[in-house]
Order: sequence, then C-alpha cells, then structure tokens
Amino acid sequence: MAIDFHASSNQYTYAKRVAHAGWGDFICQRVDPAGKAIADICCGCGIYSAVWAGLGARQVTGVDFSAQMLHDAQETVQGLTNVAFVQGDAAATGLADASQDIVFARALIHHFASPHPFLLEAWRILSPGGLLLIQDRTPEDVFLPGSPEHMRGWFFDLFPQLAAYERERRPASGAIEAALTATGFELRPTTTLWETRREYADSAALAADLRRRTWRSILHELSDEALAQLIAYILARLPAGQPIVENDRWTLWWALKPNVAGTTATEPAPAQ
Repeated sequence: MAIDFHASSNQYTYAKRVAHAGWGDFICQRVDPAGKAIADICCGCGIYSAVWAGLGARQVTGVDFSAQMLHDAQETVQGLTNVAFVQGDAAATGLADASQDIVFARALIHHFASPHPFLLEAWRILSPGGLLLIQDRTPEDVFLPGSPEHMRGWFFDLFPQLAAYERERRPASGAIEAALTATGFELRPTTTLWETRREYADSAALAADLRRRTWRSILHELSDEALAQLIAYILARLPAGQPIVENDRWTLWWALKPNVAGTTATEPAPAQ
C-alpha cells in the first residue's frame, strides 16, 4: 500500500535523518545560496530546508501539502530563524510572484504524470534570472546493480514487481529537459550526484532503518512479511562486522528563468 503522507502513523518517516554534508558541498560548488530567498517545494520534514538555511540563505520557505510533514518540519528547524513553512500544493504554492531566487524540488517530479503544472508555478514564483533546481532519480539512477553501497538495486532482485513500479514513475532525463525548455527555462548542464543517504554502525542499525521504511516510499509497496524477507536478503549480502555506507545516485536538472522583463512561461502544446 502506498504511503499516506498525511497520516500521523507515518510521523517521522521522513524526519529521522539528516542530509550528508557532501550534499551541501556539492550545491555550493555550483551556486551561492548566501543572501538568497529559497523555496523548498515538497519540503517534507524540512531536512533540506535546514541545509539551505545553514548555507547562508536569507530566507527559506518550505512548502508541502501535508500538515503532518510540516508539523515534523518545525522540529527539524528548531532554532533557525530564517526558515518558515507554508502548506500548499507544488502547482499552487501561494507564494508571491517573482519572490524567490532559487526554487528547489527534491524527490518531487516523479509523483506527477506531467511536470508542467509545477514548472509553470516555479516560473511564476522565480524572480528573473532565478534558478530552478530539480533533484530526482531517473531509471538510469535507480536500476544500477545492487551492491553494499547501492542497496536499492537489491530491492528489485528480490521483488521484480518493485522494478515495474519504479519504471513507471521515474522520469527520463531527456523528458525533463524537454519540459523545462518548452516552458521557457534556459538549461544548464544536467549533473548526477552520489548522495550518501546514511552511515550505519552495523547491520542491526540498517535493519531497523529499513523496518521503519525511513525515507523509502517504495517500501510501503511491501507487506511487513515481504519487507522482512528483503531485510534478510540484504543483510546476507553485506560484509560482516563493518560499518555500512548507503548511497543513492540522483540526477539534478539546473535551469534559469531568463533575466528579461516580460518573459512568460509557455503552456505545453496539446496532445495530438
């Protein structure tokens, strides 16, 4: 059964984790967040909102449709004065026109049949010259072979039905680039990132994390019994007695709203 992001029973499913420092280093090599107004769309529990704030953003606004997620997000950013949260839809954030220097969307677009409503909203709230940064997984990212560093590949070895589920929802990189261009954005080179999800002291810590399905919506497609099988399958393939570093590969699309007064976004052409 797919995860219900609104359910209190899923409290902290997307909170009990911190972003690895390498993610912030990667971002700062490509863009300077200092003094910027940043919208974190589909912010979940505010993990990346907190990172943007720590990178020197003037103001970070996290937007999410789930009141439960935003409740958890307040705990994540406790003590940070440059972060606020609003409940809204990715295609209707409620933020002011041209109010953001950077719009960031991590693990969002694979939830949509079409990215265009979100892209139009990102265009609306971005100031001229502003940056849209989308981070998500393509099929090429997801279907890398399973290994101790890329455990997600083992999910599909044991449960092929999960591969079909992933293949259906993961966007092709070229399709996202085409949608950005069609909307009016100016593309910058697309990049990939091996992001450290989490480091575990031992296999017991990993098993507990998998059992909670932490930051893994795909595991909500498995019953508790099937999940127990998967955990056993993974643990049998890990080196014994060693720390475990879990990584995921992501694709990042970078696009600018042209710095020209009066430019407008383009609606997608109707299907023929």
